[in-house]
Order: sequence, then C-alpha cells, then structure tokens
Amino acid sequence: MIIKKEKTMKDKLQKLAALIKKQTLARYKKEYPNTPNPEIYSKVTIKPGRKYTKVDVGSSGKYMVDSEGNIFGIKAYGVIHRGHQYGTLDTIDQYYWGDYTAVKIG
Repeated sequence: MIIKKEKTMKDKLQKLAALIKKQTLARYKKEYPNTPNPEIYSKVTIKPGRKYTKVDVGSSGKYMVDSEGNIFGIKAYGVIHRGHQYGTLDTIDQYYWGDYTAVKIG
C-alpha cells in the first residue's frame, strides 16, 4: 500500500510561485514582445514572515498567505487586504495569476 504524503505549506507555496511566474511571463511576452528581458517582471520571491508569507512578483509585493493557506492581496507591503481574497493554496488552479491581480476562472 502506497501512502500519498500530504503536500506541505512550502510545497504549495512553491507551486503557487511557479504558476504565477509561468502565467505572468506568458502575458508579458504576448503584450510586450520587444521587451529585452521579461523574466525580470515575472520573477516570484517568497518571503516568510511572523504572521504571513509574502509573495512578491517582479520588484513589488503582490500577495500574502496566512498560516491557514488563505491568499490575500495587499493594501501596503506587509498589510493584507481582507477584501481581496484569492482562494487558498489548495484552489490556486481556479485562478489566473498572470494579470495585475488574480482572476477567478469561469
């Protein structure tokens, strides 16, 4: 019997980061085909904090994730916007992450 190991929070954050990078890079290449280095704008950095994990895209803060896996937009760097929730780390496939903010699919 094979037991499937539950994904850890770190694994889920890495999956979110990869999805954001992939979708953001594809959008930049489509909208700005002559940009010499679009990877700069789609680089995703994960920064753990005391209460929230920050998810930065390019050189800007964009999302914050709480310890329960809820994903929020930000009001200011380090301050979540409770009115802008983008699902959880378990529902990231239900959103398109390449735009300025995440957009629910369907």
